[in-house]
Amino acid sequence: MSYKVLITEDIDDEGKEYLRKFGYEIKLASDISEKNLIEEVKDCDAILVRMANITEKIIRSGNKLKVISKFGVGTDNINLEAATKHGIQVTNSKESNKNSVAEYTIGLIIALSKQFFLYDKEIRKGNFQIRNRLGMDVEGKTLGIIGAGAIGELVAKKAVYGFGMKIIEYKRNLNLEINSENIKYTDDLDYVLKASDFVSLHVPLTSATKYMIGKRELELMKKEAFLINTARGEVVDTEALASVLKENKIAGAAVDVFEGEIPSKDNPLLGLENVILTPHTAAHTKEAFIRMSVHPAIGIHEVLSKKKPSWPVNEI
Repeated sequence: MSYKVLITEDIDDEGKEYLRKFGYEIKLASDISEKNLIEEVKDCDAILVRMANITEKIIRSGNKLKVISKFGVGTDNINLEAATKHGIQVTNSKESNKNSVAEYTIGLIIALSKQFFLYDKEIRKGNFQIRNRLGMDVEGKTLGIIGAGAIGELVAKKAVYGFGMKIIEYKRNLNLEINSENIKYTDDLDYVLKASDFVSLHVPLTSATKYMIGKRELELMKKEAFLINTARGEVVDTEALASVLKENKIAGAAVDVFEGEIPSKDNPLLGLENVILTPHTAAHTKEAFIRMSVHPAIGIHEVLSKKKPSWPVNEI
């Protein structure tokens, strides 16, 4: 049987070639509007999606649809409830970008602690005396990781074995406390915030995690501490973060993700000097993009071949 795969936004050739070698027909969407995808999905057995919003209307329109596979990890742009209700398997590529994001997170920790962003800015102005502003070492410092999934665990490993940091990992559903000399697991979020020199976020966006870091949580952090967010913009209350940064209640932050994906012109973080801002690029490496193209293609082939998917998101 010949299957057709709708790719909402183009991917690397390796992912398309993987599908073609198994005889799948590829259909690249002309645009990602809901109206267009409702029409384009009608004759497709699978969707490989990047940033397009896969709504219930699109899912209902897919009469032949059996699987939706995500380029990347976060599936907040897919209506999982609707997919599950209609018996459609959702998969992602959660292993594809974990190393890239983990490396990026470590890079942001180093950039914050060594104040690269400030040194670069000031020396371009001719202010060589900025060298008198001291950074700090990360060895022996405590890194609080909120979200002990694949990326969080890899960040912990790199921080411990690469830089000699101590780790506290927050797990909301902690069944068993497994501690080592350098890594402690806890379900006490306040403890993580109070005890850490760096707090790094690695949770998906859900109803439980939206704005989980607000003014109260930020004010629990040490005045010398830094916040790093490479998860989702909506996990942190932007106004609250801007407020504590302006008032120097924490030392600084690094933010790779924003509410609504692209920061608005009036985003209060844009005018602050003690924050590093990057355009959702933690996973933007050549290697990660190839993996993020191939892994969802693998998920599609597994489901359509009636095999157990390697990276399932919902239960069917």
